[in-house]
Amino acid sequence: MGDFGKLLVLLGIFLTVLGTLTIVLPKLNIPLGNLPGDIKVEKGNFTLYFPIVSSLLISLVLTVIINLLISIFGKH
Repeated sequence: MGDFGKLLVLLGIFLTVLGTLTIVLPKLNIPLGNLPGDIKVEKGNFTLYFPIVSSLLISLVLTVIINLLISIFGKH
């Protein structure tokens, strides 16, 4: 039962951080989705949007955060 409690605490922390980021990021004017390398193709009625660089940047940041959490809370 202790592992389930730790999971709930980590989930709560994650949701709190995610909620804070959704409030703070729009105010910081970070151009996620409009970075050089993000692909946007518009032809008539069709729009293809593929934010490859933004996705890679978010993936890198999340990987670092998750690895830090594993090293702090992981079992030895």
